[in-house]
Amino acid sequence: MNFTVTQLSLPDVLLIEHRVFADDRGAFTETFRAESFRELGLPEFIQDNQSVSAKGVVRGLHYQLDPAAVGKLVRCVGGRIFDVAVDLRHGSPSYGRWVGVELGGDDNRMLYVPEGFAHGFMALEGRTVVAYRQTGYWSAAHERSLKWDDPAIGITWPEGAVRLSPKDEAAPVLSGAEHNFRYQ
Repeated sequence: MNFTVTQLSLPDVLLIEHRVFADDRGAFTETFRAESFRELGLPEFIQDNQSVSAKGVVRGLHYQLDPAAVGKLVRCVGGRIFDVAVDLRHGSPSYGRWVGVELGGDDNRMLYVPEGFAHGFMALEGRTVVAYRQTGYWSAAHERSLKWDDPAIGITWPEGAVRLSPKDEAAPVLSGAEHNFRYQ
């Protein structure tokens, strides 16, 4: 199999690494294979998205309410990001806790953020490109945001100036955020 999986400190949030075949001409890597991902127990992905961000841009923390909740498989294609998942599942032993990893265009790693978690990232370099697959379609009616720097969550973001969208700047803190996920 061309993928290895590491369980991170939050249940169901996975770091996935893919093999690289390199020689003096360059490199080749397989970043997605439905059969292999099914064998790893990952859900089906049905929508691909890509963003380009300037250094210091924070995108998130985003999620979609049930019944339109989505899981995400996040990969940094160029540049570097600090990628974060926050558990929003009521009744979870890790409710309100976060995990973060650095992903780069040259490290062959992806982060799987399941349904029931908010997701966000900070671009650590200029012109950072992030590509991610989703388990469901984007739904404006179900999309929600959580304040990126909520002190109750306490994410340790990298130092530096931060740039936010107006929507993310106005996002509520966890105690005031609407979310309807239940821990199973």
